[in-house]
Amino acid sequence: MNLPNFLTILRIFFVPLLVAVMVADKRSLSWGAFTVSNATLALAIFWTAAATDLLDGYLARRWRQVTTVGTLLDPIADKLLVSAALVSLVEMHRVPAWIAILIVGREFAISGLRSIAAAEGYTIKASELGKTKMIAQVLAISVVILGIRWEPLRLPGMLLMWGVVAFSFVSAIDYFRKFWRTLDVQVKRRRRRELLRLERERRVMRVAERRRLRQAQRTAAN
Repeated sequence: MNLPNFLTILRIFFVPLLVAVMVADKRSLSWGAFTVSNATLALAIFWTAAATDLLDGYLARRWRQVTTVGTLLDPIADKLLVSAALVSLVEMHRVPAWIAILIVGREFAISGLRSIAAAEGYTIKASELGKTKMIAQVLAISVVILGIRWEPLRLPGMLLMWGVVAFSFVSAIDYFRKFWRTLDVQVKRRRRRELLRLERERRVMRVAERRRLRQAQRTAAN
């Protein structure tokens, strides 16, 4: 396992830790003379996990360690992290449930799209819109988490979440457009190959049939 893939898997392990901290009944943690609120700790965990998203992609490209597993696993890790944060914020009554449903539903739809594409032998890589969408999600969720302690940030956080909803659907349309166009080309190519194969088989059968007829005629003449 290379380092970029390890960072991706590490991001997945941050997910249950983030949820546990955000929904804990105790709103602060104490270590000796230091007291840290759940919101601050959750934000630190969330930022650390988000940083691994930037780092694993950079290292994979720089060290030329881009793998199929990493390409497929990286967006899944992103979706798990964002979904866990949103569900936790809904539980804390900081984000309306319908916003979380729309965003998480979009993420699952894109995951299904990637699965279908993978079954067809085509890997959908993250587009520039998709990468920007992830940055927007991290920013919006961060502001909402900060709003737990600083109430004036609650309204800006909700405005950013609205922007994330719009951005998510724009990027989803871009993914579906690229997928259907690529899939349509692949289906046409497959059908063309099948038609050529069937045509070759028919030609072979016609040649074999002609040979049998000639052989039968020769046998009858003798």
